[in-house]
Amino acid sequence: MALHVWGLFTHPDQEWRSIREEKSSVIKTYMSNVVVLAAIPAICTYFGTTVTGWSLAGSEEVVRLTSDSAASMALLAYLAMLSGVYVMGRAIHWMAQTYDCFPTISQCVTFASYTTTPLFLAGLIGLYPSLWLMMLIGLTAASWSTYLLYTGLPVFMNISKEQGFVFSSSVLCIALVVLVAILAITVVLWSIGVGPIYTS
Repeated sequence: MALHVWGLFTHPDQEWRSIREEKSSVIKTYMSNVVVLAAIPAICTYFGTTVTGWSLAGSEEVVRLTSDSAASMALLAYLAMLSGVYVMGRAIHWMAQTYDCFPTISQCVTFASYTTTPLFLAGLIGLYPSLWLMMLIGLTAASWSTYLLYTGLPVFMNISKEQGFVFSSSVLCIALVVLVAILAITVVLWSIGVGPIYTS
């Protein structure tokens, strides 16, 4: 896993070909990649919100969440990330037939998991929850994930760059829909009491 992650940052085209040739099940992909990487933002944010804390604009007071509140929110975020990767893998698998590609569901989930790797790694910033720093790192990670999607999908699916651009744009649209759905679910959960509880 670590070698692939490093390769996606240094020589993505070559690494996508290497990842494509690997044979693995959905369970193996999750256990060796998604389960570990998705834990990074969940754990880091838990410690950042309970131990480090953050300051509101114009105030020197440090705000923190209670351990129980942070733990429940971290767990829900973790489950959302695991689900999101699978949904994206399924969507890629479904759309691939339009481009005369017939990858396995395992390959599609693998592609989705490695495409989101920069976003997972950006979760390290959760240890120090500064709004501006999180926005900067988050934007950088989202840009790199988008780059991996647009450059990697044609290589991974063995299709032309033109087809890859349209395919990637469709995947990106579905990713945004999934994100909005997760945000909507978050709002519902907060409305029924599963939200942040601050320490006094």
